Amino acid sequence: MKTRISLLSVLALALAAAQANAAVSADEAAQLGASLTPTGAERAGNADGSIPEWTGGLPENAGSVDAAGRPANPYANEQPLFVITAANMDQYQALLSDGHKAMLRRYTDSFRLPVYASHRSAALPQSVYDAIAQNAVKTTMVDGGAGLKNFSIATPFPIPKAAKEVVWNHIGRYRGGSARRQVIQTAPLVDGTFVPVLMQQQFSYRDQLKDFDPANPDNVLYYFMQEIKSPARLSGSIVLVHETLDQVKEPRRAWLYNAGQRRVRRAPQVSYDGPTPATDGQRVADNLDMFNGAMDKYDWELKGKREVLMPYNNFQIDSPSLSYDDLIQPGHLNPDALRYEQHRVWVVEATLKPDERHIYAKRVFYIDEDTWQISLAEQYDARGQLWRVSEGFMIPLYDRKIPWLAAESISDLLNGRYSVFGLRNEISSPIEFGFTASSSEYTPNALRNSGVR
Repeated sequence: MKTRISLLSVLALALAAAQANAAVSADEAAQLGASLTPTGAERAGNADGSIPEWTGGLPENAGSVDAAGRPANPYANEQPLFVITAANMDQYQALLSDGHKAMLRRYTDSFRLPVYASHRSAALPQSVYDAIAQNAVKTTMVDGGAGLKNFSIATPFPIPKAAKEVVWNHIGRYRGGSARRQVIQTAPLVDGTFVPVLMQQQFSYRDQLKDFDPANPDNVLYYFMQEIKSPARLSGSIVLVHETLDQVKEPRRAWLYNAGQRRVRRAPQVSYDGPTPATDGQRVADNLDMFNGAMDKYDWELKGKREVLMPYNNFQIDSPSLSYDDLIQPGHLNPDALRYEQHRVWVVEATLKPDERHIYAKRVFYIDEDTWQISLAEQYDARGQLWRVSEGFMIPLYDRKIPWLAAESISDLLNGRYSVFGLRNEISSPIEFGFTASSSEYTPNALRNSGVR
């Protein structure tokens, strides 16, 4: 009898786990495109109208596009509704994240949030909406959330039930399938002086590859390569990453090409809290894209949804009328070039497991309901003190129907420095989306052949 009860208990637990990782029913998925947007956000606005109804996002012809592929700002004539400073922040406590509160207290004379009318500008291609609808009823998590099964293109869980599903939506959100671009990264000193590091990047999601076989998809989600072009002392160094779907079963594959030694070597440090090159230790590997990589070091809790002020529709930060000198200031980016709006976000909290090691003991993520992009993040040290605050400056590339990060920053509240990645104001070459490549272009041999100083 005891054995039978024990077996029944195990079966019940297994069933509960399966249900937790299961796709939603067809009836529940029918909300997509009805009460929910095709990506799973609430279609309706909020009670007081400060968040509007989603009506399809910006159209493809919302504005002109320059030679560098920058879309014109359709909200250029708008003025801030109000500006939050350290002096008046108490009036807006309900709308401020803990990270923004800390930034206002840390930089009382310089940091502020210019708040504009909210626009739900995000839109994706219909083919992506169709794939998301299929994911809703087919995609499941495997190995306790370490990987995905039956996932296609973007947003595996448009109607999420658990924290890891929300984070997977960020990792698997739509980014155009493949892209090539040049951007800068820099880590300004406390006085604001900086050296821009020019990088050439490209990535391809697996279904964009010429040789992708849907019947045998392998365990790779996407391929990523990044080469430093300048300054001269760093130029020629290249990192190659194969981002695996199940990183516990098969850890991320990464290689580094060292231009000085002219050799390729495996790079297991390109994960978790491994240091990011050319950031003076201001950012670690899984800070890139606000969060990336495996989730196995943390216990994850879904805190629910709330309304916050977040970086949104940041066309100005991408404008060629501004130089890097205009944007980069001591402690943080120039607030006059930034735009904040009130939006609904999913809040997820990650707490480091007792038997794991990472420089961040706790992390809090704020994920935009319309794009599944992490827009704000807070990183805590082992003492429980808020240490670093991240912001992702979203810009909708409406001509391509791609929600995009114009830049991302991570501010260190303790040492007064920050790192910013993704700026391209002084770069004339456009971002190339939708190119096709083969998996052979993302191999160590290809890395070795392309690595010339």
